[in-house]
Amino acid sequence: MRPTGYRLETDAQRAWLERVASDAQLEEPECLRERAAVLERLEAHFGDATGVGAEASCLAAALRARLEAVDQRLFEQLRADLRCGRGRERLLRLAATDVAEGGDGYDHRDDLVAGILALATPGEVPEPGEDMVFYQPTPARHVFDLIARAELGRDDVLVDLGSGLGHVPLLAGLCTDARAIGVELQGAYVACARAAAAALNLDRVTFVEQDARAADFSTGTVFYLYTPFGGSILRAVLDALRAQAARRPIRVSSYGPCTRVLAGEPWLAATAPVDPARVALFTSAPR
Repeated sequence: MRPTGYRLETDAQRAWLERVASDAQLEEPECLRERAAVLERLEAHFGDATGVGAEASCLAAALRARLEAVDQRLFEQLRADLRCGRGRERLLRLAATDVAEGGDGYDHRDDLVAGILALATPGEVPEPGEDMVFYQPTPARHVFDLIARAELGRDDVLVDLGSGLGHVPLLAGLCTDARAIGVELQGAYVACARAAAAALNLDRVTFVEQDARAADFSTGTVFYLYTPFGGSILRAVLDALRAQAARRPIRVSSYGPCTRVLAGEPWLAATAPVDPARVALFTSAPR
């Protein structure tokens, strides 16, 4: 015999399931965040048949398929609009929620970006070498935060050093009039990023297969690092950026552990108090 508390929990889950299954608002395309919350709970409580009846399991599966289909239609429509030079305002509106809302992980904005970019699965990538870091894409909310705070304009060139699959340059190209360049050592990542840029007609976004230490820094106005490397590699890249800053004003943005290093650079000044939970933005103005 199952404990009474178990039964109460199951009854509450069933009641919630029936309630959300009849909520027509969840099928409104713009309710992306609300659908993501429901899908997450479905996965947590109805991801397998353990502890739920067959009827509830079937209802959950049908609801999951219905909500995922709404998302897929939204992504396809938005992707088609963006390929034609439309849809920027809608994309920014769908992404415009508090940057702290996603906590430490990924959230519904990452689902949105994945659906729009439609990145292919990269081929085999070798293990990272000394002072290099395993690849993780910047959570989408931080990319949108960077785009908003940097106020990238037509005269800007955003350079992502260690761009991986290209999320930051691709989103900058979709959401601003700036040029964007991704510098990435791994050819498999570069190939996927280039294919995504071509499919979205982003002719202002380019990707270079290159060690960041050998990159051409001369055209960039804003440089971004999501802690793609540390140690001697990071030191060499920062020294190259400092040499550029001696000739002209530049901005440097970062997320992750490397932000502590950038905050200690005497040639960089933070534009706002550095918060480890969000992207930091620095200028080359002297302190």
